[in-house]
Amino acid sequence: MLEKLYIQNYAIIDEIAIVFSDKLNIITGETGAGKSILMGALSLILGERADTSVLMSADKKCFIEGFFNISHKQEVKAFLAANELDHDDELVVRRDIAANGKSRAFINDTPATLQQLKELAGLLVDLHQQFDTLELGDAGFQREVLDALSGNQDKLDAYHLVYTEWHQTKKALEALQLQKSNFNKELDYFQFLYDELKEAAFTPNELEDLDAELQMLSNAELIKTSLTKAVYDLKESEQPIVQTLKQMVIQLHHFAGMHKDIAAIAERLQSAQIEIADIASDIENMNDDVHFDEKRIELINDRLSIGYKMFKKHGVATTDELLTIQAGLQEKLQAVLHIDEAIIAREAMVKELMQKAGDLADAISAARQAQATPLVNEVNNLLQQVGMPNARLKVEIKSTSLQPYGKDAIEFLFDANKSNRFEPLRKVASGGELSRLMLCIKSLVAKSIDLPTLIFDEIDTGISGEAARQVGIILKELANSRQVICITHQPQIAGKANTHFFVYKEIKGDQVKTNIRILTQDERINAIAQMLSGERPTAAALENAREMIMN
Repeated sequence: MLEKLYIQNYAIIDEIAIVFSDKLNIITGETGAGKSILMGALSLILGERADTSVLMSADKKCFIEGFFNISHKQEVKAFLAANELDHDDELVVRRDIAANGKSRAFINDTPATLQQLKELAGLLVDLHQQFDTLELGDAGFQREVLDALSGNQDKLDAYHLVYTEWHQTKKALEALQLQKSNFNKELDYFQFLYDELKEAAFTPNELEDLDAELQMLSNAELIKTSLTKAVYDLKESEQPIVQTLKQMVIQLHHFAGMHKDIAAIAERLQSAQIEIADIASDIENMNDDVHFDEKRIELINDRLSIGYKMFKKHGVATTDELLTIQAGLQEKLQAVLHIDEAIIAREAMVKELMQKAGDLADAISAARQAQATPLVNEVNNLLQQVGMPNARLKVEIKSTSLQPYGKDAIEFLFDANKSNRFEPLRKVASGGELSRLMLCIKSLVAKSIDLPTLIFDEIDTGISGEAARQVGIILKELANSRQVICITHQPQIAGKANTHFFVYKEIKGDQVKTNIRILTQDERINAIAQMLSGERPTAAALENAREMIMN
């Protein structure tokens, strides 16, 4: 519920704070006193756009803050959690509008977007203003009304799960069918590429190894000459390195006892001599293996030619990349072989889920059909009570294909004058008619779902007397279980208030400003009497006002 509304520097409001009760809050005041300005300010924290024209003083910002009790509003808490916003039992929504027109929004002191504000507002407040036809004429709202009265929520939850799974499975089936179609177009090409690679029969890193071998074979004579010279220098020259090192070791060993470091040097030279001797043997063996082989070179060149052609065709640079492409082609060819089986299995799943969703949709439709007539009868009776004796509502339900909320297209039709020409609400109902019709419908729906704070701006347009009294009764009943805020000019409605606010203008300095205050019991009697008979109420009007409040 809306506990408090604080407004500063908005239109002709300097600064006011309004503390609302949790039941029926009535706002009255003379025409032009600023009642609708309050609703304009409230709409800003509900996500409406604003400009600098709303500033009372251009040298300071406009500031509007709403305090809401959300202790029992799980949907609101879920929204806050989903948007990573802090939440407790109290929620504070704030809107700042600077003199340059820049606007900022905050939810519990955390910056928020206007879209977040609008989504949150729908969970906190239901603001119905005169000529506001969007919600009542919306097919989604009309469906929700029927579902609320039909007790369809559990069925809808079950249906939505099955519908979502059916929809996803159907999309997966369509993807498989498209994949098969694309495969069929490219199957021959895939097969050709795969056969070509399979015939080449490359092994991991083969082409890189062949390239290295070709380099060796192409330079075999130079390599062999170099290796032969290395062996000669190490073992066979007039002063072979291995023999020279050996003699050094022998000479140094004679003096090992005469100097403390000679023995270590001799050991190191001996290790070097042994290592170089091993190297000489390895070079000798390597030299035996190196030889020019023209046939091998020709074979390698042919193999590399095939490989480089594959590199260019597939846009790769290594043997392993070619093998990866070959494996991928094999998977695609295998997929073609198995895709028909997958399609058959998926078709069976789609058929089964569609049948299950259809059965649930039938149950939902039956509940809606069963509730349509009682809804029409109750609304039409209420319309007579609120001063619309010739108005009639009609609910049209047409069967459609499966949709996210069942298989019904629901339309509320309206005839204001017993003409038997029913038209969609959004086309024919006037602002005043819509306001009262909305009140009638919401008074019925409120028994079935947890509506947010209900705000009605001048719902009494075009009514008086008994009709206005009946509107007051309905509002009072609504307020027994939820917060209702209503701006009215009718004394019959004002008399039902739990808390009565009076909006008035006052002159401060050289400026006219709007203010608001809660009326005491005696002030209420006087205000309602003035609504009945004028600025100076008669004794009869005062007595009548007292009776309205007491009853």
